[in-house]
Amino acid sequence: MEGSQLAADDWWRSAVIYQVYVRSFADGDGDGTGDLTGVRSRLPYLAELGVDALWFTPWYLSPMADGGYDVADYRAIDPAFGNLAEAEKLIAEAREAGIRTIIDIVPNHVSDQHVWFKAALAAGPGSPERELFHFRPGRGAHGELPPNDWESEFGGVPWTRVEDGEWYLHLFATEQPDLNWAHPAVRQEHEDVLRFWFERGVAGVRIDSAALVAKDPALPDLEGHQGPHPYVDRDELHDIYRRWRAIADEFGGIFVGEVWLPDAERFARYLRPDELHTAFNFTFLSCPWDSGLLRRAIDDTLAEHAPVGAPATWVLCNHDITRTVTRYGREDTGFAFTAKAFGVPSDLELGTRRARAAALLSLALPGSVYLYQGEELGLPEADVPLDRIQDPMYFRSQGRAPGRDGCRTPLPWATGEPFAGFGSTVEPWLPLPADWPSRAADLQERDPGSMLALYREALRQRRSLPALHTEPLRWLSEEPGLLLFARGEHLICAVNLAEHPAQLPAHAEVLLSSGPLDTDGLLPRDTAVWLAV
Repeated sequence: MEGSQLAADDWWRSAVIYQVYVRSFADGDGDGTGDLTGVRSRLPYLAELGVDALWFTPWYLSPMADGGYDVADYRAIDPAFGNLAEAEKLIAEAREAGIRTIIDIVPNHVSDQHVWFKAALAAGPGSPERELFHFRPGRGAHGELPPNDWESEFGGVPWTRVEDGEWYLHLFATEQPDLNWAHPAVRQEHEDVLRFWFERGVAGVRIDSAALVAKDPALPDLEGHQGPHPYVDRDELHDIYRRWRAIADEFGGIFVGEVWLPDAERFARYLRPDELHTAFNFTFLSCPWDSGLLRRAIDDTLAEHAPVGAPATWVLCNHDITRTVTRYGREDTGFAFTAKAFGVPSDLELGTRRARAAALLSLALPGSVYLYQGEELGLPEADVPLDRIQDPMYFRSQGRAPGRDGCRTPLPWATGEPFAGFGSTVEPWLPLPADWPSRAADLQERDPGSMLALYREALRQRRSLPALHTEPLRWLSEEPGLLLFARGEHLICAVNLAEHPAQLPAHAEVLLSSGPLDTDGLLPRDTAVWLAV
């Protein structure tokens, strides 16, 4: 990795950031759960891959009711993953390898095992402790009905009644009580937590559910409600993030927000120069494999970011989303949580070909790229047996939704080792599919045609091609089915989604192709290429 690029203050504007779901990355102590020891042991692999930063999903103390997004203590590492000293070593060792660290913050809620919530339950109605959350009396003759008509993000009623009769709000799982961000102690605590981790060397923070944090104090019903949404994208959020930005600026840190908003102007407000640095691009992530829709998603994304001077982010998959190889092999290649279902067929050969092309597409676009662990191995969605599913999405849907465990299955590292080299001496927390050894990293390292080889070469070239860091995108063709654009004067990316092979533009050299070109030099269907001009 080139030191001058890494040292730049704006490294994040064109960085490739690798998402680590610790529980499933690598098991260093053999107990069936991925941990920080496992991550540290794989730092050479990540350095060889060529990523600029690691984003860790929550590694904090947690009962794991929602995969760690139910945080009991932000200043402690969960024992299943290690301890604080080991996290500090990991941050330092990664930095020595030229890789920065980004951590998760989950500001909307905490675990029901958090000291604040346990104190609130013990203190009773009307207590100062309950003011840190959203406790309300119920409706109905005896308070037996929820306080309002909201629906949980995981489905069902987002209210749970406690023994003294009051109800508490949880937009997600029952074990994740929402915090009251109108309370100064809640704001102060999170500012202190940010400082705690910046002081330990993290380079950035990813904000979970960033647009859901603030609530209308009246908690009104949604039906018939007029005016701003009672808990989505409220204006008071911007004051919170401005205070956070001031803290990040003290340490040279950055923020990336998980912001799902259909309104481009409202979305861009979060990326003003005194707020968040970047935000995830869900428009591109959920877009079907269709040239017209992808071009519109790219144009809309760049247009959204342009007024505030923020870089776009590009991502194909994460710990919540059906893996790219599986999704692109289906008849419906888009993504929506409401459409997830069991038994949807997928052509994995077709999906792999498209995922390879999508990798080159995303890495050629202006901005930063997020790469979810296992995507560089071309892993498909795992079919997790029903009796092994752990995701609360599955249970809250009464078994209708498959949940997210299929994209969270432990990684295969070594072909001939137990559990494909994940490191466990016991059955891992989620089972590995029977064919996982054939997709293991050690096997792909020896195969120049593998997905891993493609990603390594693409990231190597991306680092060495200045146009991919500095030059804007310029479309070169309106031909249906073809995405053809330039970055600067000397680099072209072409992606063919049409039914027939496409003619390549004049070029001096083929730098990289996601698959073999036709013998006459035409670009086959579902193939991408980088060209030097």
